[in-house]
Amino acid sequence: MTDPQLRTPAGLPRARALGIPFDGRPGPLNAITDVAGLELGHATVIAGDDVRTGVTAIHPRGRSAPGDPCAAGCFALNGNGEMTGTAWVAESGTCALPITLTSTHAVGTAHAATISWVAEHAPELAELWLLPIAAETWDGRLNALDAGAVTEAVVHAALDDARGGAIEEGSVGGGTGMVAYGFKGGAGSASRLVEVDGAEHVVGAYVQANFGAPDELLVAGVPVGRELGDALVAHGAVPPAASTAPTAPAFGTPAAASAAAPGAPTAPAAPGAPTSAPSPADGVPHGAGSVIVIVATDAPLLPHQCTALARRAALGLGRSGTCGSHWSGDLALAFSTANAGAFRRGAPRTQEPAGGRLDFLQWHALDRFYAATVQAVEEAVLNALVANRTMTGKGGLTIPALPHDRVRDLLAAHGRLAATAPAAPPPAQAAPAPAQAAPATAQAAPTTAQAAPTTAQAAPTTAQAAPRIAPTAPDLDTTTPDR
Repeated sequence: MTDPQLRTPAGLPRARALGIPFDGRPGPLNAITDVAGLELGHATVIAGDDVRTGVTAIHPRGRSAPGDPCAAGCFALNGNGEMTGTAWVAESGTCALPITLTSTHAVGTAHAATISWVAEHAPELAELWLLPIAAETWDGRLNALDAGAVTEAVVHAALDDARGGAIEEGSVGGGTGMVAYGFKGGAGSASRLVEVDGAEHVVGAYVQANFGAPDELLVAGVPVGRELGDALVAHGAVPPAASTAPTAPAFGTPAAASAAAPGAPTAPAAPGAPTSAPSPADGVPHGAGSVIVIVATDAPLLPHQCTALARRAALGLGRSGTCGSHWSGDLALAFSTANAGAFRRGAPRTQEPAGGRLDFLQWHALDRFYAATVQAVEEAVLNALVANRTMTGKGGLTIPALPHDRVRDLLAAHGRLAATAPAAPPPAQAAPAPAQAAPATAQAAPTTAQAAPTTAQAAPTTAQAAPRIAPTAPDLDTTTPDR
C-alpha cells in the first residue's frame, strides 16, 4: 500500500520522499482532505500538441451540503489574477457552494458550470441567486488558452469526481499546464495537526502553483533555484545565459560559473550583483502566472480569523522563495468547516429566529494555526513541484520537472537533508505511446479517488474537437520522467 506521506495515489513521489525536512506535524494524508467532510476532484484535459489544462473542484462540506456556508476570509498578496465571489466573502464573512480552480480564460465557464451543477443537484439553492468562487492561474505557456478546451462538461466532471482520501498532485486538474519557479508546477497539498485544549484540529492547504522566478526557488531554506538554471536551459525553457544581457548572469551566479561542469554547484552571486534569471524562451515576464491557495480547517473560527489565516498563506509562499511578482495573481481563501448550519444562506422563508450562535477559538490560540498554515502552504508548493514530470506543450515548449537527485544533493551539501530521509525514489517509468483513437467526449467520474489514474491520450485534434477528459492524473506521452 502506498504511503500517502511519500507518494501520490499514482505513485509519484512527494516532497518528503526526497528527504526534504519540514516543520510541524502532518495529518494522516498530509493533504487538505484531512479536513473531515471536505471533498476534492480533478478533471484533466490534454489533446493534440497544445491543449494542457483542466479543472479542480473543492466541496468544503462535501457534495451533499453545497449550500451550508462556512466562515471564510480572503487575501490578495498581489492582485494580477481572479477569484470570483470574494466581494461576498468579504461582505458576509462566509463562502458556500463548490470552489473551482482552472485556467485564466476558463473562469467564466467554471463559474457558469458550477451554477448549472448546483441547479441540478440542489435546485432549491438556485431559486434566488448563486455566487460561486472560481479562481484561475495562467497556463498560457503550455496550453492554448483560447481553444475552448474547458467546457461545462469538464467542470462537471471535476465536481462529480470530488471525494475524500488521498489526492493526486502535479500535472492534474487545474494544475495541468502550470509552471512554478521555471519547472513543471501545478497541484499540491499538505496539512498540519494543531492541538488546543486537548482537542486536535486540522489545517489543510491546497495550491495551484504557477508562480515564481527560477532563481528565487528555496527548498528548506537552500537557494536551489540558483543552482538549477542549466536544467532549464537544457530543455529550452530559457535561452542560454549567453543570449542575455551581460548585466543579467544566469540565475544569480557569476559569469565564470557558466564554464563549470554541468551540474556542478556554483558560488552565490557577489553582494549587489544582479540575480535575475534569463527571460523564458517564450518571453513571459519573470514570476508571471499566479498562485491560488485554499486553506481549510475544522477548527471553529470567526470570519475575520479566517482572513487572518488567508494572510498567513502568503508567508508560506514566501518560504518557497517568491517575492510576489507584479505579474502574478497571488490569491488566498481560508474557511472553517466548523459550526455546520450556523450561517443562514439567503432570505428566510418563514419567521425564523434572527439570532445565531458560533463556537470560536479565542485569539490567543491563533498563533498555532498561523504556524500550521505557513508550514502546510510551503510543503504544498514543494509537493506540486516534486510530484511532477517534464511536459511538452504549446509550440513544442518543454518545461522540465524539478530534478530530484540534484535537489537531494544540494540539500545534503548544505546539511539540510532530513536525518531520516528515505532512499532516493526510483525514476518514473516512461509514459506509454499515445493511443490512436479519435478524441472522446467527457468521461464519467471514477467510482473511487484511489483508483489507478485514467489515461487521457488522444490523437491530435482541432480546437473544436472534444478532448478526452481524465478525472485523475493522466499517464501521458506529453510527460516524461526527469530525475
